[in-house]
Amino acid sequence: MGVTDSGLPPDAGRRRREQRGWCWYDWANSVFPTSVTTVFLSLYLTSVATRAAQADVARNGPDACPAGDALSRCDISLFGLAFPAGSLWGYLLSAATVIQVLVLPITGAIADRTQRKRTMLAAFAFGGALTTGLLALVAGQNWQLGVVLFVLANICFGASVVVYYSFLPEIADADERDRVSSRGWAFGYLGGGLALGLHLMIYLGHDAVGLGEDAAVRLVFLSSGVWWALFTLLPLAALKGHRPAPGAAPAASAITGGFRQLATTLREARLYPLTLAFLGAYWIYTDGISTVTQVSAQYGNLELDLPQDSLIITLLIVQFIAFVGGILHGMAARRIGAKKTIMISLCLWLVVLVAAYFVQAGQELQFYGLAVGIGLVLGGTNALSRSVFSQMVPPGKEAEYFSLYEVGERSTSWLGPLVFAGIGQATGSFRLAIISLVVFFAVGLVLVALVPVRRAIEAVGNRPPTIL
Repeated sequence: MGVTDSGLPPDAGRRRREQRGWCWYDWANSVFPTSVTTVFLSLYLTSVATRAAQADVARNGPDACPAGDALSRCDISLFGLAFPAGSLWGYLLSAATVIQVLVLPITGAIADRTQRKRTMLAAFAFGGALTTGLLALVAGQNWQLGVVLFVLANICFGASVVVYYSFLPEIADADERDRVSSRGWAFGYLGGGLALGLHLMIYLGHDAVGLGEDAAVRLVFLSSGVWWALFTLLPLAALKGHRPAPGAAPAASAITGGFRQLATTLREARLYPLTLAFLGAYWIYTDGISTVTQVSAQYGNLELDLPQDSLIITLLIVQFIAFVGGILHGMAARRIGAKKTIMISLCLWLVVLVAAYFVQAGQELQFYGLAVGIGLVLGGTNALSRSVFSQMVPPGKEAEYFSLYEVGERSTSWLGPLVFAGIGQATGSFRLAIISLVVFFAVGLVLVALVPVRRAIEAVGNRPPTIL
């Protein structure tokens, strides 16, 4: 067998190139959940909707919808339903999640049926980048355009992630996946952190370059779309087709075939109860993870009385430390196995939540320390979960099962915020609300411990990694 210039056999050298290229899509798409969804669009779209509400009620006098009152008298309407402008973002996130739940399983079935994953990744990634960039057109009172564009971008984001995840079993063998998945997740947080840092510079320095505040935010949306599209070129250049695609079929046939394949997958999934057991455990603790990230700013602001600048710094700390955490989790998995590393990570999450309960009000350094703790476990837990699940998927069904992986995560993502909000309302304390989230990590830890991962991998016909 010949070797390449790097000293690797040709197949190994090609696989390494694909793995490096694959990781770049985590970098490319992370700008959407970080800069767009988490930081800028929520407040911007609310302000646009509030302006629209103010214009609608202007005839009732200047106090009909005063500035800063988006949750009371500033009503907007959609499909004949009226609601406060301040509630738009929450309703929009819920609706977008429901639409993803309907779309993603079909996406996975079509991807596995046609085996044109690279083409589908390109279509969804560039579609998401385009609709994200077009958010720059949302101005004045045109919040409806923002709703449509965000829903489309969110669909494309979720669908591209399903296809992207399904490449992992094709480009990495059983002993490589923990390293590759951890590196990809770490790259995602590093890319998201760098993009967010640049966007905060644009936003905070808008006066220095002669831009208004709204114009600066629209520039953030445009540059986010460019970032997503530009860095998507790297994985597309590296990834190849690994399984022969069936003969060309009309698009309508692929879609109807996708629905049939989905029904078959749901029936067959019951044959692999251990895979479903791990999936259920993941859905529980990932709901806890997403809830902590979603409510941390609210906890810092309302319970700890920290200023906005401190919350922004905290978000950046989490992003960059998560890069280190992802790499460390990959190193740990190579030494002691992915399952043990996930369990240790969940134990550390419990420690982080207990520490959050004892952070004193107004103590920024304590909150920054908490951010370091979150960052260390944030990326690695999900990265290794992705890797372990990829080993429990029947060969040729990767996209279909990863669509269930993503759909389940989104379908249960309402429970954690509901617990946090409910405990906070019932007790009047966000400290008790944050500590209540330990139940998600404790239950997830117990369930993961009970899953015989090696037997689950063998049950679907895959080779377990040497160290598990």
